[in-house]
Amino acid sequence: MKLIMRYLKPLKGSLAIVLMLKSLGTIAELALPYILSYILGSIVVRESISQILLWGGLMVVFSVVAWGLNVTANRRSELLTRTAIEKLRKDLFDKTIRLSASQTDKFTIASLEARITTDTYNIRHFLGTMQRMGIRQPIMLLGGVLITLFMDAHLALVMIAMVPIVFVVVCFISMKGVPLYTKVQHSVDGMTRVVREDVSGIRVIKALSKENYEQNRYDVTNKALVKDEKKASITMGLVNPIMTLSMNLGIVVVVVLAAYRIQGGTSAPETVIAFMQYFTLISNALMGVTRLFVMFTKAEASSKRINEVLTSEEDLRVADKSEYPDIETDKHIVFRNVSFSYEGKKNNLENINLEIERGGTLGVIGATGSGKSTLIKLLMRFYDVTDGRRSRPENLPERKALHSLWQCDAERFSVC
Repeated sequence: MKLIMRYLKPLKGSLAIVLMLKSLGTIAELALPYILSYILGSIVVRESISQILLWGGLMVVFSVVAWGLNVTANRRSELLTRTAIEKLRKDLFDKTIRLSASQTDKFTIASLEARITTDTYNIRHFLGTMQRMGIRQPIMLLGGVLITLFMDAHLALVMIAMVPIVFVVVCFISMKGVPLYTKVQHSVDGMTRVVREDVSGIRVIKALSKENYEQNRYDVTNKALVKDEKKASITMGLVNPIMTLSMNLGIVVVVVLAAYRIQGGTSAPETVIAFMQYFTLISNALMGVTRLFVMFTKAEASSKRINEVLTSEEDLRVADKSEYPDIETDKHIVFRNVSFSYEGKKNNLENINLEIERGGTLGVIGATGSGKSTLIKLLMRFYDVTDGRRSRPENLPERKALHSLWQCDAERFSVC
């Protein structure tokens, strides 16, 4: 999660405040069952109404303090999350529009759209939840365990024995979940691509009566997405049942052991009541942690996809004239043995030669797929040529990067 940490680092002051507020609020919550245990064990037996009201009022104060601190922390965490994700989306969009045409082809437009929308949302959802639950639940879990150990170590050890089992299962399933959710996002890209093509070409589809064909094409991508989502959801859905079963078994053992201890006089009823409340808090904390692991798998997969775009290196650079010297020519546009391949396997254009005088015009005629548009894309340097030579007038700016290219404007070409 280095990507997320990079955007949180400038906000570390606000993050520290959220951490402090959430920690204090959680500690205030943890104090409530202990106060209740003290009231039942020490105050009620005195039959003092004033003492009961005093300690009951203290519970109310702790409840209000916990509520206020948690609400404040949640509001600040939402502001922090919004700020971090806004910066992430801005950087991702800025990088996207600066990608070369070949890089855009590699990622695909549909995938880039999904990374800016769906993937950033997954990270936003995880980051916001992490600040609310990721701080509260571990404190609740650790604090509850420590307090129960202080109250009754024998009962606490039964509960503690269940925790490693749950964590091992959750970690194992989460490791399986990251590649599954990555595959889901790829399926989302495929479906988005089909929808985008159909929407942009709807007039052609209707003109050629291809509605049923496009519907079938969409169904294929939609079913593939459903299949991948189902597999990921079933795998990650195993976490909650396993965790619930483990914790319920722990509760059963604790209740049975508590009954024997009360009967033997080694434990008090009020201690068991408070203990069961702490057990519930700890169970909820474990459930919260498992939900965080599910969100983490999605966020991790999305983070990798976003980082691929942000760390992509520029592949169209301006080279020095000493590396690619000018060719002596009085022509305005020159192609000399220019060849080009989109995928680097088979040339889409091969050995193109042409010369155009300043003010001259060239018409290019050919069937669909013959390379007319590719020629214009090379002319505008959306792509670098695979092979060939170039010449350019001295009054035009240097734009060559790899093998030879040319400098001119597309107005000298007429494509049919």
